[in-house]
Amino acid sequence: MNDVLERIGNMGLVPVVVIDDVNLAVPTAKALMDGGLEIMEITMRTEQGIPAIKKVKEAYPGMLIGAGTVLSVEKAKESADAGAEFIVSPGLNPKIVEWCLDSGIAVTPGIVTPTEIERALEFGLTILKFFPANIFGGIKGCEALYGPYRMVKFIPTGGVSNDNLPDFASKPYIHAIGGGWLCKPADINEKKFDKITQIVKESVDKLLGFELAHIGINTDNEKESLAIAKMFSDAFGFNLKEGNSSNFSGTGIEINKSKGPGDRGHIAVKTNSIDRAVYYLEKKGYKVDWDSKKVKGQKAIAVYLENEMGGFAVHLLQK
Repeated sequence: MNDVLERIGNMGLVPVVVIDDVNLAVPTAKALMDGGLEIMEITMRTEQGIPAIKKVKEAYPGMLIGAGTVLSVEKAKESADAGAEFIVSPGLNPKIVEWCLDSGIAVTPGIVTPTEIERALEFGLTILKFFPANIFGGIKGCEALYGPYRMVKFIPTGGVSNDNLPDFASKPYIHAIGGGWLCKPADINEKKFDKITQIVKESVDKLLGFELAHIGINTDNEKESLAIAKMFSDAFGFNLKEGNSSNFSGTGIEINKSKGPGDRGHIAVKTNSIDRAVYYLEKKGYKVDWDSKKVKGQKAIAVYLENEMGGFAVHLLQK
């Protein structure tokens, strides 16, 4: 159960999928995977929900499939029997929650109030759907509720799109973001699977939010480091900032006072979430040197990749 929730958090996006024609379920799943997402929440809003779960699970056993809009224990049982690995309900139904916990199935019930959060905590649930997010304050609503409930993380759903996705992506209290914008029913029914794939790719890019932070240049000593830093500042008017182990010219050029990681130096890349960035980078074959990880509290704030790029070591920085 916890493994499923961890996978959801690492992927960071949960497509809410409405299937009107069961024959379109597998092509929709493929479109999502082609975009980089191996997860889908197939809703029970149509009669095709259960057979859609079965078909996708048979075609792609590795796809993480959840059942959404589950309104009864009976529907939760049907969904699990069909292959659903997590259950999502729009509200907090105690009977559904109890059945899922007894059955060892991950469940993320919908909440919007402190009272509902406290009820969820009584069940031991700390990852909760925040729905409908746009009606109840969006990211500000999540932030307000997180104030007194620091043990809780949210999956906001409703009103999220690529336009406001970055507002959610870097917040520590956001476990993942769900929504139908990733694969709209009209696009599914009109078989616009290439469009779904493109939207997913754009969403993953916004979720990770990769940005160049700075470039680090290796030198042999403190004198050489300061001289180079002054050269950049003199030429381009960047502010000079002297430090203990390195000097900065502006915010984008770091000159090490000794031989640091990388043959030529290092490149720092900022991201909304190091954990999610590592998940997606490893899918592409890039390995992480976990011995280099720096942690603040319980959260990773920096880590190097194992291999250099163009003679530069590369490390991720938490925004």
